[in-house]
Amino acid sequence: MDILSLARFQFGMTTVFHFFFVPLSIGLAFAIAIMETLYVVKKDEIYKDMTKFWSKIFLLSFAVGVVTGIIQEFQFGMNWSEYSRFMGDIFGAPLAVEALLAFFLESTFIGLWMFGWDKFSKKLHLLCIWLVAIGSSISALWILAANAFMQNPVAFEIDTEANRAVLTSFSGLLKNHQLWAQFPHVIFGAVVTGGFVIAGSSAWMMRKKKDLPFFRKSIKLGLILGLIGAVLTIGAGHRQMVIVADDHPMKFAAMEGIYEDTDSPAPWTIVAGIDTKDKKTDWAIEVPYMLTMLGGKQSYQGMDNVNKELHQKYDEQFGDKMNYYVPVKTLFWGFRFMAGFGTLMALMAMVGLFLLKNNRLEKMDWLLFIFSASIFFPFISNTFGWLITELGRAPWTVYGLFTIADSVSPSVTFGNLLFSNIIYFSLFAILGTVMFFKSKHAVAKGPYYVDPSEAKKDGIDPFAKEVF
Repeated sequence: MDILSLARFQFGMTTVFHFFFVPLSIGLAFAIAIMETLYVVKKDEIYKDMTKFWSKIFLLSFAVGVVTGIIQEFQFGMNWSEYSRFMGDIFGAPLAVEALLAFFLESTFIGLWMFGWDKFSKKLHLLCIWLVAIGSSISALWILAANAFMQNPVAFEIDTEANRAVLTSFSGLLKNHQLWAQFPHVIFGAVVTGGFVIAGSSAWMMRKKKDLPFFRKSIKLGLILGLIGAVLTIGAGHRQMVIVADDHPMKFAAMEGIYEDTDSPAPWTIVAGIDTKDKKTDWAIEVPYMLTMLGGKQSYQGMDNVNKELHQKYDEQFGDKMNYYVPVKTLFWGFRFMAGFGTLMALMAMVGLFLLKNNRLEKMDWLLFIFSASIFFPFISNTFGWLITELGRAPWTVYGLFTIADSVSPSVTFGNLLFSNIIYFSLFAILGTVMFFKSKHAVAKGPYYVDPSEAKKDGIDPFAKEVF
């Protein structure tokens, strides 16, 4: 393994791990804001209890997300200094706004919300959590503005003397159509994540027959959010794929396993045997006409033709040794896992809500077990979606402008990267383990738990309603 491979592994590791917590924090923030809104409107104490109970998971995810985000930024400076130099003028502007505006808004009001239960009026306290939810979404917007530029560079010029990109229009950066394809996809995916974490955790507690009224309401809200989010995510994902077909034909062709140009109208491949060595599809199960119906085009280019066009376009600048083929199997199967789990969650939410309405879900232990396992489904879908986004851009860090190979820090050594990879992996393993077991412990205690030793000392019922 060489320096470039280690640097790419570290970027992938830090990004994927950080992205476990970004959609979780955004989704839970919106879910908790809705719970408190129901409490303020309906004046039903159970919604206040739900707000406080599920906020424990949200605060844990927020804290771990901040730590992993700092690590991710640190590895940019350590491993990708040439990328930072080339992209600094572009990357710096949205990240500065994200830190000074969005994260400041989010972190300030999360503190006011945590400690303001008995100090603010109900409506003012509710405003705090809504500002946290809005701030977390705005934070994602600025991060995605920088990433969208990497997918589709806009509003820039090249300083030929310094060999770096210079931003010419901040508003132009925000008008990037890639941004407005990515942003709703990420936000709706976050809603699904928050909804299914609540629903799956509630199903786990319902199997234990503990606090059934509380967790019945929680699973209902989680499944409603999961269903709405899943349907909207599928719609946003479809729109993004149509844009990808135009902007990144190689990525699109890899996602569909197309080496040769398709027939007209184009079929959609359900599964296929892909031979990346000989660059061909050995076998495929296809649905006739479906790809044309989904994407709107009569036919699509295969990877072989796209590769020829990219060589014609970029060989003069980057040389003829460039490999424009992306990791085909990862993108092909990754897309099917992403879309498959997204569709599965939509169906599960519909089934769960139907059975819940008819008072049957809590009696079906085997189905509650499946819903408990579904906690992991949105993380699988989100991870594969992010891998498709990043790996499908190869061999570029900034599409058509700057390559991955040119982005690595010239001074970083193999030993530096190996050591930091071991440290980061160990740290992530510890953080992930702590997050999982702390969350599991918080849920397992239930919403109305008082420590038995304290209860005995104070002479109160250990299962009396907890005073938050």
